[in-house]
Amino acid sequence: QVQLVESGGGLVQAGGSLRLSCAASGRIFSISAMGWYRQAPGKQRELVAIITIRGSTTYGDSVKGRFTISRDNAKSTVYLQMNSLKSEDTAVYYCYAGATASWGQGTQVTVSS
Repeated sequence: QVQLVESGGGLVQAGGSLRLSCAASGRIFSISAMGWYRQAPGKQRELVAIITIRGSTTYGDSVKGRFTISRDNAKSTVYLQMNSLKSEDTAVYYCYAGATASWGQGTQVTVSS
């Protein structure tokens, strides 16, 4: 089982930027696709971005061109760089490890308009 710990959330004004980090314990990181999902109040959890072991990426339509996912296998960490933030990006952001279907505890991102 892998443990995932997110950090980097907070309050930012619209148009600003944040970078989320997700540190993974265990040896599974290097063989696992990693992802970021988010859930806003009253809404279903939705895909933000996924990165494969080889670095291929997939993004949700609402964040394309604004968010960038990356990973550092040496540090067992996946990142989400979020630029041009909008109020509709406000949500709890969760890290996900595909190999073990593990979730982090989530980190709150609030964008004020």
